[in-house]
Amino acid sequence: MPNYRRAYTEGGTYFFTLVTHQRTPIFTENVFITELKNAVKEVKLHSPFDVKAWVVLPDYMHFVWSLPPGDSNYSKRIGKIKVEFTKRIKAGVNNLNPQIQSKLNKRESNIWQRRFWEHEIRNQSDLQKNVDYVHYNPVKHGLVKNVVDWPYSTFHKYVRTGVYHKSWAGSADTLSQSFGE
Repeated sequence: MPNYRRAYTEGGTYFFTLVTHQRTPIFTENVFITELKNAVKEVKLHSPFDVKAWVVLPDYMHFVWSLPPGDSNYSKRIGKIKVEFTKRIKAGVNNLNPQIQSKLNKRESNIWQRRFWEHEIRNQSDLQKNVDYVHYNPVKHGLVKNVVDWPYSTFHKYVRTGVYHKSWAGSADTLSQSFGE
């Protein structure tokens, strides 16, 4: 297995991808999205970071975060989010897929892939491209026709604050398949 080397920059901004174990589509019900959001809020209380963009799809999520000055440890935050979410669904959600619940109870399975992917944001243009990519991802993967139709995204916050118009990016029918690549 290769030795992964990650870039750690104090106060840096990063794009992340976190994937579920064996790409299990666990984020298909609101209760799981709610528990994920609660886990992120809990971690932010003790290890602050600024969420620039976030989208949750059935089997993975993308984040763009900025860390506080003097802090570069995003790995700790990601690990805590994974642990907190797993504890929450194991303890509080009784209507899990029985197969997943059984494996969790027997400690046979993880919810998350062990690793995650990160990219350090280099400049304002890179930041904008990554934020746009995060928001467009549900359309790219055929989950919705319009960005505004996907409920599990910070896109809606950007619309409320006037950064994007609700019709931003048109529809899947009007855009190139390579958008955001």
